[in-house]
Amino acid sequence: MFRLCFQLAFGAAAAAGLMPLVGCGTTRSTDTSRTATEQLLISDAIDRAVQSVNVQSLAGQTVFLDDSRLGDVVDRNYLVSTLRQHLLASGCLLRDQKDQADFVVEARAGAVGTDRNDLLFGVPSMNVPQILPLQPAPAAIPEIPIAKRKDQRGIAKLAVFAYHRETGTPVWQSGLVHQESSSNDVWILGAGPFQRGTIHSGTQFAGKSLGSDEPEEEQIPKRLPPVDLARESTFTPPQRLAQQPQSPADTGQGAVQATHEIPAPAVGPVSVSPMDSGHEKLSAADAATSADRQPATRSIYTSPVPAPLPQPRFDPR
Repeated sequence: MFRLCFQLAFGAAAAAGLMPLVGCGTTRSTDTSRTATEQLLISDAIDRAVQSVNVQSLAGQTVFLDDSRLGDVVDRNYLVSTLRQHLLASGCLLRDQKDQADFVVEARAGAVGTDRNDLLFGVPSMNVPQILPLQPAPAAIPEIPIAKRKDQRGIAKLAVFAYHRETGTPVWQSGLVHQESSSNDVWILGAGPFQRGTIHSGTQFAGKSLGSDEPEEEQIPKRLPPVDLARESTFTPPQRLAQQPQSPADTGQGAVQATHEIPAPAVGPVSVSPMDSGHEKLSAADAATSADRQPATRSIYTSPVPAPLPQPRFDPR
């Protein structure tokens, strides 16, 4: 009995001692000045507008992108970078200096921004007028929606044209390109939002995907743009550019190529030993003909690729 009372007293003392150690934690959450939905709407509209511009007529030409008319456009850096990538992906050769390019490509934006429309079926929120002295403070009736919808759009209107730098001759123009992105939020009897639009992959409920609205093979647009920036592509293998030999004019050493070449054997009459009685002697003409059939030089860049080294084998034990 004494032992049980001692254990109870010790447990109560230990619990009392741990009480000051009990606490709680808080997590600090912050929001950016611009919502992610707004930034996605604008960037998606810019992507769609830029991809609608067909610059294939300038493929293979040196061009300079003049972005001086995009100074006050929303998300200007993203728009300029997308235009530069589109020019490169279309085969244009970009130059950082205007005097280094044959053609100047100038871009302007008529509109880059977002728009919003709200629709409500139900009772909107309102303030009840204050009645003195029965009501000391004004009361507010909260919103009671039966169905609610919020539509947001991102709009981008662009125009691009090109001209010859030296003569100012007009070369090409894109016309007015107008593209939109969308995000639609729907609440039904207070449940939601159900989200759909170009910035969402299928229908989402409170940020969770509910699956795609269309079969997987039908998600690809019916008409693809000239260059699809949304897909990864490799235009020129970097290894090919890295292994190209430099010309003597670029390196300033005229004898560089000679160090990588194997001289051809001298052409002349070939004598045969008398011991080779079963073979005839080769004349000078035959020797020259056989020498012409063989390459005069051989470069190390055209030598066959060596076989791969054997891989190490590991004991499974």
